Amino acid sequence: MSAYSPPLEGRDPDQHLLLDFNERTLPISKAVEDALVSYIRSGRIQMYPAYGDITDKIAAYCEVPADQLMITNGSDQGIDLIIRAATDAGDEAVIPRPSFAIYAQCAKVQDLIIREPAFTREGGFPLAECLDAISERTRLICIANPNNPSGTAVSREAIISILEAAPKAAVLVDECYFEYMRETVCDLVLKYPNLFVTRTFSKTWGIPSLRLGYVISAPCNIQALLNVRGPYDVNQLAVVAVQAALENPQFMRSYVTEVMNESKALLEDFLDQQKIVYWPSAANFLWVFPRNPADWRDALFGAGILVRPKDDLKGKCGLRITLGNRQQTERLLEVIQSVV
Repeated sequence: MSAYSPPLEGRDPDQHLLLDFNERTLPISKAVEDALVSYIRSGRIQMYPAYGDITDKIAAYCEVPADQLMITNGSDQGIDLIIRAATDAGDEAVIPRPSFAIYAQCAKVQDLIIREPAFTREGGFPLAECLDAISERTRLICIANPNNPSGTAVSREAIISILEAAPKAAVLVDECYFEYMRETVCDLVLKYPNLFVTRTFSKTWGIPSLRLGYVISAPCNIQALLNVRGPYDVNQLAVVAVQAALENPQFMRSYVTEVMNESKALLEDFLDQQKIVYWPSAANFLWVFPRNPADWRDALFGAGILVRPKDDLKGKCGLRITLGNRQQTERLLEVIQSVV
């Protein structure tokens, strides 16, 4: 194995417009900032975390009972805990690709046999191939909805088909970009006890550095996962920030609206006009395949804009471009237009 090492070096928000990691591109609210400063100055940093009613508050936001939810150190920890709790060495996992690298990373740690149906730009999620890959030994199926890096949406009907076809497997639906897509299957966790949904406060809420995610599943699964999660795994400052953010969700929603209704339309319209290939996306990023991706990347870097090169399964280089607000997208387009 090799470590999962994202290219984080040299990312400086004072010098660059960061359109490479699908992060929120604007600062957090003043209310969240004030809450963090207030806590730091309260003389409690030396104490162990005390989470209070944060689970209840997140559950209320998600419209699920609190016993169906567990907070985690980012959604990555939730993904890792689910995979470790649900599988043993030699079990089989179905992980469509290309997708978020952490699924395969955790599966390899467990020494799982990985089946990898392929997303395609034309066909989207490979439902038939996933169903064909399920066997008596399948104990894990990972579905990112929407998928990363392609942005592909997976229909509720497709997920239900997989849940019913693999009742002995943990079906992990990663809704990391939920606030952008606004579609969920978390309401199905009682009907399908093999369903696990993971989410995060990293992407739309803008606090990836503090690491807070959560798992939604049937109460018996949540209790089992609590048995293997540490008592202090979640950062107290993350809890403080999320509490403040949840008091004004409109701050997050207004950013999402601008990204999805204005910025995304701007970039898609330009790409369509120029007949530049990209994958249909339900998230805050586009996977774009210009004829000269290196020229795009170099020109953008020279203008202080970072994007993420990502090869498709045939080795063709594309650029995954995060969408910011309208002004940032107009700046992006000015540079791209100069290259085109």
